[in-house]
Amino acid sequence: MTDLFQDLQWRGFVQQATPGLDAHLRSGNRTVYCGFDPTAPSMQVGNAMPLMLLAHLQRGGHKPIVLMGGGTGLIGDPSGKSSERPLLPPEVIKENLQRQRDQTARFIDFDPGKAAALVLDNAKWLVAAKLVEFLRDVGKHFTVNVMLQKESVKARLESGLSYTEFSYMLLQAFDFLQLFRTHQCTMQVGGSDQWGNITAGVDLIRRVESAEAHGFVAPLMATASGKKFGKTEAGAVWLDPAMTSPYQFYQFWINTDDRDVLSYLKVFTFMSRAEIEALHGRHATNAAAREAQSVLARTMTALVHGDAAADSVVAASRVLFGEFDPHGVTPQVFDVLAQEIPTITVAKDNGMALADALVQAGLAKSKGEARRAIEQGGVYVNQQRADLAKTIGNEDWIGGKSVLLRKGKKEYALLRAG
Repeated sequence: MTDLFQDLQWRGFVQQATPGLDAHLRSGNRTVYCGFDPTAPSMQVGNAMPLMLLAHLQRGGHKPIVLMGGGTGLIGDPSGKSSERPLLPPEVIKENLQRQRDQTARFIDFDPGKAAALVLDNAKWLVAAKLVEFLRDVGKHFTVNVMLQKESVKARLESGLSYTEFSYMLLQAFDFLQLFRTHQCTMQVGGSDQWGNITAGVDLIRRVESAEAHGFVAPLMATASGKKFGKTEAGAVWLDPAMTSPYQFYQFWINTDDRDVLSYLKVFTFMSRAEIEALHGRHATNAAAREAQSVLARTMTALVHGDAAADSVVAASRVLFGEFDPHGVTPQVFDVLAQEIPTITVAKDNGMALADALVQAGLAKSKGEARRAIEQGGVYVNQQRADLAKTIGNEDWIGGKSVLLRKGKKEYALLRAG
């Protein structure tokens, strides 16, 4: 526990902290919370950073609370937003909350024990709060001029900020006060855009309870190339496998820029400092092997989707981009590929001409185009270069069901026996 805060700093979790936080952590087991507003049906990979932060704190002996914003989600947090969020119906918020709650269990431990995590919903106290009492008991401790100096508010003054979103800071501060009173929670963590909201809660507890509370924030992650972390050409990377498949999730991590891989290993794995530094040392001398990206991608995919899914997508990735042993590939791997590349169902015809197969699979518009591609040496069957004499035979149907076709470096199709 003594070195926990230093380890969090080394991993890149600490951008700002309240004075005395390190001593507060060292002096005993604490209860710490982080809030998540269920304004989407799934969490994104950006949410994995605060969840990993809670997980590291739990492993250090502290009790985490995942606070789902069933109440604040009805309002919308202006922090980090350039415009007002659309207000979602209560039933949508409730559905999103349940789905996100299940995802947090992949990161932190809810099994009964000394530091077992809790999941709470702030709708329990916010929806029931009476306006006049709230303004008298909470609002009187906030001055408008101080609130206007908070970065989350200042950034929105020119584009416009409704009173609804302006009040968000009071609601989040009240959350902290409520958790302090009911669960002896003395710490709040979040992204750097939450610093103003967190310190507002710290001040409220000091004013109302004459008690000590703390908070710290992690920097918002960005890639070395300047792109927003967790965004791809296809859009956001979600934790829900129905929204981002485990294969696509794995590809997001395996394609990590060499300049980012060290910081990602620190944040998104539980590897020790010595293990990370040794891995990064090997990566520095042989970056082409992409060992660091492989470890990162396998670790995160297993954490979010489970070991079985991780094994399948790693094998599927190797089929497309690495060594391919048709005898060592399970049928589940081709089930993964069938969701990711063009797939057609064909009658299992022993002796199908390769040119015909390319046309059926959509890799060529005509038999003439298919023959030219084959003659130029750019067509592969199960990753083996084929010539014009090649036909699709029984020996090519892996597991009796699947044949992988490739034209050029990146055009794939899968034949499945119907």
